[in-house]
Amino acid sequence: MRISPKSRSAAVFAGLVLLLETTGCGGSADSASPSSAAPAAAVKVGSCGQELSFTSTPQRVVTLDQSSTETLLALGLQDRMVGTSNLKTKVAPQYKTAYDKIPVLNPKILTAEQLRAATPDLVVSSFTALYTKDRVGTRDELSQLGLPSYVSAVDCPEAGESGLTPFDLLLRDYEHMGRIFRAEDRAAKLIADQRQAIDQAAKVRSSVTGEPTVVWLYSVYAGLPYVAGNGGMPSAMSKLVGVRNAFDDVNEDWPEVSWEEIAKRDPDILVIGDLSERGAPGDSAAEKLDMMRKEPTMSKLTAVKENRIVQVPGIEMDPSVRTVHTLGLFVEGLRKLGHVR
Repeated sequence: MRISPKSRSAAVFAGLVLLLETTGCGGSADSASPSSAAPAAAVKVGSCGQELSFTSTPQRVVTLDQSSTETLLALGLQDRMVGTSNLKTKVAPQYKTAYDKIPVLNPKILTAEQLRAATPDLVVSSFTALYTKDRVGTRDELSQLGLPSYVSAVDCPEAGESGLTPFDLLLRDYEHMGRIFRAEDRAAKLIADQRQAIDQAAKVRSSVTGEPTVVWLYSVYAGLPYVAGNGGMPSAMSKLVGVRNAFDDVNEDWPEVSWEEIAKRDPDILVIGDLSERGAPGDSAAEKLDMMRKEPTMSKLTAVKENRIVQVPGIEMDPSVRTVHTLGLFVEGLRKLGHVR
């Protein structure tokens, strides 16, 4: 007999509520893990319009995307993770040993049933788009079931906080995770290390010659390119080092454009994201470059003819603990191409 999704959801979450009541602080943590003892007062953090309150540290966390997974692993929180999902590429080598011990609930986008079966006490995602009725459920639905959900501050900056860059918001995520898991020292170290890399990259700004322009090519779908628009991490990286993102006039993170529009803007530099491990046609950097060399308008661009191209891991174009690595690759590429004196 087929059980209706509604009935099955209610049954599973009844177990979830019991789990939260009886094991929220259960399990012993070793000396290298954040303390699981209940604090004197609840920890409260804001996340995309919701206030999350924790009287004890979460013990059963599920992540909805690779960036969230690697953030928690960077903070040494693998012992609190009961499931990951939505892997775009191989996990970074430094996290592989820890990652291999965590169940992969779905290599792609997690479903509501898979989430509920894991009986989590916290869900973490980099993107609001992963909280929908046809995926794991909306954040309001999860909240009504007693399950808190976190969204990266980068994807949902709080109102009235203009002037903060995507990097500022990314570091805020680390601070929030540190507070939620009582791992403030680890979060502070990660923030300091990444802030140092960001500040180091910003030093080249005074040495960039002229005002070079760049197009960040993320992917190609059905023959059409998706590039970085205004407000996303590539735009922030460009501004940080004194380079102009050619599509900063488009208020979308990753707008679909045409090859002709890219050619019209005639960028000095092309940054191509490599997503070869995702496996879709046009995902690899080599395929994208081959398309551009064959495309009638793009093949005539100076950046294509003179190979004024920087290749970076595609996943690092989105906000994550890896983004500072691509920031470094971008700066190195500017130097090699002669844009930094």
